[in-house]
Amino acid sequence: MTESPHRAGHVAVIGRPNVGKSTLVNALVGAKVSIVSPRPQTTRHRLLGIASFPEGQLLLVDTPGIHREQKRAMNRLMNRAARGALEGVDAAMLVVRAGQWDDEDTLAYDALKGAGLPVILVVNQVDRVTDKTSLLPYLAKICEGRDFAGVHPVSALKRSGLDALVKTVLGQLPEQPALYDEDEITDKSQRFLAGELVREQLMRQLGEELPYATTVEIERFVEEPSPKGVLLRIGAVIWVEREGQKKIVIGKGGERLREIGAKSRLQMERLFDAKVFLETWVRVREGWSDDEAALRAFGYND
Repeated sequence: MTESPHRAGHVAVIGRPNVGKSTLVNALVGAKVSIVSPRPQTTRHRLLGIASFPEGQLLLVDTPGIHREQKRAMNRLMNRAARGALEGVDAAMLVVRAGQWDDEDTLAYDALKGAGLPVILVVNQVDRVTDKTSLLPYLAKICEGRDFAGVHPVSALKRSGLDALVKTVLGQLPEQPALYDEDEITDKSQRFLAGELVREQLMRQLGEELPYATTVEIERFVEEPSPKGVLLRIGAVIWVEREGQKKIVIGKGGERLREIGAKSRLQMERLFDAKVFLETWVRVREGWSDDEAALRAFGYND
């Protein structure tokens, strides 16, 4: 029996905001490399998730959601990051929410076809569709006049439908050895991931009050030996744009900031498999989200 060739390559994960792209990447990688919250535009950076299988390796380029709104510097930079992810990739997954298709889905599809990429349609959150008989006519409608290399209804949250999806995506990739070691899960540093885990808690706990007015900068990341292995001493600065926002993040008697820190620390210890000592501060920098120089200083790149 002839063995199937090993395939590996870069796959852009594209879609409008809040369709579950990061949840899908985490499910395929088998570890939390991309933060998740119910708020649109939680993902602000281009991030590589490395998913290794016996048959091949998917280098998943998770991106901010493509959207038309470009009023602020951050929105423009996120759109450039999403479109820039199409350079040098071998295929793309267009992620949509089951039962929905709007102008921004069309915008993402057109961007992918304009780049000449094979596009696999990933219809996510099918577990939330109560009337399953509505899926077939829905799929027929969105596939009409569009060229997909495969169509896969999945639930990234429940990890259903992923095996068939992986097989289809690998089929679009070149025959070559793995490009990363099997135990690698991302190209991002622990320092970067620590900042993202703090920002995830901000989005989860303050999403309604301060959806996009916060960012996180890791000022200190020191690894020390300890009797039980490794101790990470991490100092995180939470940046806001106004004094009033600072008070919201800190909360009454510092209660909210302590909760954000405690939950972030637990996530870090789980991801880094090490004891973490985390300190957090809140500082004000007016207008940072509409200032490209400030955004780049905080690590945002297109």
